[in-house]
Amino acid sequence: MNYGVEVFGDRWSLLIIRDIVFSGKKTYGEFMKSAEGIATNVLASRLAFLEQQGILSRAPSPSDRRKDFYTLTERGLDLIPILLSIIMWSAEHDTTSSVRPPKELLARLKRSPMEVSDEVKALVRDGGSVFPKAVQ
Repeated sequence: MNYGVEVFGDRWSLLIIRDIVFSGKKTYGEFMKSAEGIATNVLASRLAFLEQQGILSRAPSPSDRRKDFYTLTERGLDLIPILLSIIMWSAEHDTTSSVRPPKELLARLKRSPMEVSDEVKALVRDGGSVFPKAVQ
């Protein structure tokens, strides 16, 4: 448990991973636009740490060499079931948030969490995201 909390247990690391999986964000600038308002130094630190831990990989953008693309490694993709479990738990217990996952997604997660997890992994592995229009 301690290793997991050290590697991905802080708020910002999980939100970066969330943004990749659900919104398709890939660049520093896209992460900066997240509603939670991460500080630039914290974002740079978390991206470097997640890369160092083998959760993210970084590569230059093919269209603009000044930008780097961050993607989940296989090790990072293995966190998707955890994210989906957090979503299910939050949907059931968070009574104050106005943001709710689509009911269809929640129903599928309850019925077959591993199937949904495998589908999301494949989607993200191929460069997609759950809600691709969410990128700002």
